[in-house]
Amino acid sequence: MEGVTLLDDHLDRQLQRDAGMPHVYYGLLVKLAEAPRRQLRMTELAMLAKITRSRLSHAIARLEKNGWVRREDCPDDKRGQFAVLTEEGYEVLRQTAPGHVEAVRQAVFDRLSPEQQKSLGEIMRIVAEGLQPTEAGADLPWLR
Repeated sequence: MEGVTLLDDHLDRQLQRDAGMPHVYYGLLVKLAEAPRRQLRMTELAMLAKITRSRLSHAIARLEKNGWVRREDCPDDKRGQFAVLTEEGYEVLRQTAPGHVEAVRQAVFDRLSPEQQKSLGEIMRIVAEGLQPTEAGADLPWLR
């Protein structure tokens, strides 16, 4: 638990210092940059980022204020919205990524042997698969 907490804090501080954003916002910008046309439906972005829709809405509002993301209405669903990475947001991500990659490399990968890196990847994949809900409420056994 200490390792996860310290790593998240380390990466958060690096991103706050270098780009003025928390780690979760960086992750949202990355997801949008990787998406077709640099846009995702808000519900899909929340799912991919593993955060609640409420937390996503707050984060997108802050990213909009910075000019890094904009919302667009979904043309085929009146209630749906897209989060769209702006050119300014893409540029911030492009400038921030090398420092963030270096921070991750120094904090994690430079400290592990190649075998440990492979094991870490395998372990985290198993943990993620076990925590990924397969259907609505599947991760909440008391709802069954």
